[in-house]
Parts: sequence; structure tokens; C-alpha cells
Amino acid sequence: MDAAPRPALDELIAEVFAQEERLQFTEFSHEHAWMLGARLRESALERGQAITIDIALGEQRLFHCALPGTSAHNDVWIERKKRTVREFGASSYLVGLRFPILDNHVLEHAPWMDPMQFSGHGGGFPLAIRGVGVVGTIAVSGLPHEVDHALIVEALSEHLGA
Repeated sequence: MDAAPRPALDELIAEVFAQEERLQFTEFSHEHAWMLGARLRESALERGQAITIDIALGEQRLFHCALPGTSAHNDVWIERKKRTVREFGASSYLVGLRFPILDNHVLEHAPWMDPMQFSGHGGGFPLAIRGVGVVGTIAVSGLPHEVDHALIVEALSEHLGA
């Protein structure tokens, strides 16, 4: 990921953190997963975007869809992003933005992290229940990582009316 000047980076980190605080559920069910996944799918189809979408509650996959133009490689990215969300309890984008500040390494180059298992790129987002914490993940792969993240934020914002 490109290094941004520190004030701009701090502002972006604050924005992504605020998204995670704002986009929390009071409950999450299989129906929520279906509605979110369908919303992301329809939006991507309307825009001509080739993405893979994955929504999981804990370790159980509730929704998975690969649109034309994607490949099995997108599934590899999905798994890396989901693992990052589960490991750190935050979006893969936020982890990637914070990692160089906190640990002086890019996530994928930190000697204690397996770069084939984790990713500091956007597109993995925590499904959190307010007052409970992270209960699942939503992940998108196929576009530039900032766009993958933005698609998730858009869908969650619409779904939650936030």
C-alpha cells in the first residue's frame, strides 16, 4: 500500500474506525447475510464490477457469490481478508493502515505474519453486534482494495440505515 503523509493517514484511520463503530448490528441472522449479499451482488452487476462476495457468521459461510470476471484467486484473497478481521477484530483495511504505525512493518512483511494467510488490504469487514463484538465477517475481492472496502461500507450503511 502506498504511504500517505501522516496527517492524511491519521484522518483516513479515524474515518475507517468511525465506519466500524457506526456500522454495527443489534442482531445478525442468516436473513441479514442473504439481504446484504444480494444487495452487494445487485450493486456490482449494475456497475459492471467483477467481485466475489463472502459473508460468514463465525466460521459458517452464509453467503458466497462469484460474479463473471472473477476467479478462484479471489477466494484466496477473501480468506486472507477474513482471517485478518478475525485475528485483529477490525477491518482488513484498518489493520493495514495501522500496522506500519504500530509495528513499523507492512502486515505482509512482518516476520511474525504469514503473508499467504493474512492481508492488510481493504475488503474484509467485521460483522459486529453492538455490546457483543465481532460475530462474523463480510469480504469482497476483485477491485482495488479501497473500492472493495467502500462497497462493503455502502451496503452496510444502506442495510443499517446508518
